[in-house]
Amino acid sequence: MRRLLLAGLAALTVLPAAAVTAPAAGSLDLETIMANPDWVGHAVEDPYWSVDGRSIYYSLKRDGSPVHDLYRVDPASGQSTKLDAAAMASAQGPSVYDRAHQHAAYILHGDVFLVDLATGRRVQVTRSLQPESSPQFSADGHALQYREGNNWFVYDMASGVTSPAAVLKFTDDPDAKKPDELGQQQLDLFKELRENKADKDAVSANKQALDAADATRAPRPFWLGDKNQALDTELSPDGRWLLIVTQAAHHDDGKAPEVVHYVTESGYTENEDARTYVGRNDPAAQSLLLLDLVAHKQYTVATDNLPGIKDDPLKAIRAETVAALEKAGKDDDAKALKAPDVRPVTMYLDDGTGGGIVWSEDGRNVAVELRSIDNKDRWIASIDFNRHAFVPQNRLHDDGWINWNFNDFGWLKDGRTLWYLSEQSGYSQLYVKPVEGSAKALTSGKFEVSHPQLSTDGKWFYVRTNQTAPYSYDVYRVPSNGGASTRVTQYGGMEQFVLSPDDSQLAVLHSSAYVLPQLSVQSAQGGTPHELTNTMKPEFTAHAWIAPKIVEVPSSHGAGVIYGKYYGPANETDATSSRPAVVFVHGAGYLQDVSEATTYYQHEQLFNNLLVQEGYVVIDVDYRASEGYGRDWRTAIYRKMGHPELEDLLDAKAWLVKNHGVDPKRVGIYGGSYGGFMTEMALLRAPGEFAAGAAQRPPADWVTYNHGYTADILNDPQLDPEAYKTSSPIQYADSLRDPLLINHGLIDDNVMASDSIRLYQRFVELHKKNFWISLYPLERHEFEHPDSWYDEYRRIDELFQTWVKPNPAP
Repeated sequence: MRRLLLAGLAALTVLPAAAVTAPAAGSLDLETIMANPDWVGHAVEDPYWSVDGRSIYYSLKRDGSPVHDLYRVDPASGQSTKLDAAAMASAQGPSVYDRAHQHAAYILHGDVFLVDLATGRRVQVTRSLQPESSPQFSADGHALQYREGNNWFVYDMASGVTSPAAVLKFTDDPDAKKPDELGQQQLDLFKELRENKADKDAVSANKQALDAADATRAPRPFWLGDKNQALDTELSPDGRWLLIVTQAAHHDDGKAPEVVHYVTESGYTENEDARTYVGRNDPAAQSLLLLDLVAHKQYTVATDNLPGIKDDPLKAIRAETVAALEKAGKDDDAKALKAPDVRPVTMYLDDGTGGGIVWSEDGRNVAVELRSIDNKDRWIASIDFNRHAFVPQNRLHDDGWINWNFNDFGWLKDGRTLWYLSEQSGYSQLYVKPVEGSAKALTSGKFEVSHPQLSTDGKWFYVRTNQTAPYSYDVYRVPSNGGASTRVTQYGGMEQFVLSPDDSQLAVLHSSAYVLPQLSVQSAQGGTPHELTNTMKPEFTAHAWIAPKIVEVPSSHGAGVIYGKYYGPANETDATSSRPAVVFVHGAGYLQDVSEATTYYQHEQLFNNLLVQEGYVVIDVDYRASEGYGRDWRTAIYRKMGHPELEDLLDAKAWLVKNHGVDPKRVGIYGGSYGGFMTEMALLRAPGEFAAGAAQRPPADWVTYNHGYTADILNDPQLDPEAYKTSSPIQYADSLRDPLLINHGLIDDNVMASDSIRLYQRFVELHKKNFWISLYPLERHEFEHPDSWYDEYRRIDELFQTWVKPNPAP
């Protein structure tokens, strides 16, 4: 699960495609490379197997439209069919299977379908306006369970009857209301009131008795009070238990900044709320309710027995900040920073970054993943149903922050053994642990393991790893009971895979530098793949694009090797000439751009080709904080964003000077989002090192970014103000001396345009020169319109042509 809040990826535009003429070899122009990317081709997306494993479905964007069409391909022949509206009625969705593999179920157009695998008979279980989700089979295989929002339903396959698994009422039980002092006085005084109350109590008691004895009735409601609201619910496959993740019903997220739309259909300016600033209000603490659906009882599962839950990982920073506040006479602010006795946690995160609940197939065990709100601990715990209490199974602590990725976990087929990913060794590896035993590593080494899929027979894990090189990813097969792993695919640019229902084949998405993800199928044991798609456009593939060369840049700061992609002329023989260069900086911080797969930055990669045509050489490095290189590389920026990364960018520049005849006075730098942030930090913290810089949608002050990303790396600004001062470009504004171009979408609701405007105002007040800002009224964080892409990169190209390319005057 990948967090890309700051990715600023080169998103494929959704506007109608204009006619594009293929560039001849060596004749690139901005109009072509910044055009609607439909001319490049389309990525194959979201592959999944049909119920019987004889077909594979995938999604493909339609030319000139935001619509994605569904395709079905025969893996044997490679014949693909686009499903029209009529054919969609008989399509299938990603399926789940019962334990005996006799039935399958899936969601299609928001409804639930059930398939008998022996006969192929399909039953539509629901037809509703509200979307259903999360189908799963009961442990005994007799029922299909699914959810609508946070409400679970059970479809009995024999009778065809659907009933709610539980009825949840987030209000007080009206029958449990006790009379107050005045009400009791009334009952004491008046016989008829007492008789009326007794009659109502008798009717209620009789209904409860009938409900308990009659399985044909809907279940009695659970009255859960109005103090909390449900964020997630998970039903046990045996139908006995329901877990509910809750938070305070009236949690205040804090004041949100507004995005102003200036160019609108109405002709009037319109305001839109964006996300809350970091430190304006912490995320709501979450709690777990356990409902016994048979005994009709509810329990709160306390977290105070989790190891380390009462520690304060920020004790030293807290003491320093509190002392400074008290010295300044801000006693109330100091008291507000008091450490909690029991640290609050989250279990359910709607951004898909970790946490969750997983039941064993038989419903007899459940695992819950929890994360401390201070971002320093992750726990995996089972539940003792007799004591209604957590049983800690694994604690992962990180002095920096718990990674957003590598939080997958689940159960082996025995329902008694957990599996999970953990960075405890410094790299994400796969572990197994019996509930009452010790953990064992199934993989080990200086590489990352991700996306584990357990085979249907439970004998194998299939995982994605970069075992051969940090930039090369493939599928490996790992025995679930331990043993050597085996490489299955040989792509290097493997991106996604899906195991077939019978465990025999893999559907694989793979890509390369100028080839968007394509679909193939191959044996799950390895072997030669069968390519199924080619969705690239001939106009694009006909051009001789520069193959980026993966290079190793030595770190001068003890960080080891910095991996990069180098773009240079095909016949680069004169390494002694003095040539200009450009450093491209990828976004997101935690993102890997140096790999054998295609890049997120399609526009930028084509622009890098144009720069080489214009006489530059270009390098793109995975600076510290980038994904794919282990925990220490990721957390090197803790409390000092922009510092280790700048050291790595300067090492990349020095490598260009030493190895490719680059003039150290003629190096430009550019990037978007986190790459824009680093462009500003490079110019402001290392003035004179870069001839000019272009920063797209850059965070200039981390105090105004969001909580989920920023607090992980810099803690809360109230608790750790020095980390924010150290890490924010606006704090270094007085150091500007090199030309800086800032481009920002005015309706960016991720990194606000106000970040760039505030920095611009600082430059104005400091009487700086050679800085410019270009604002785009119809663009958000990821630009979508070709006109905007063209204008943005025209300005960058002109900046470099003016300040980087010319030889310096004598």
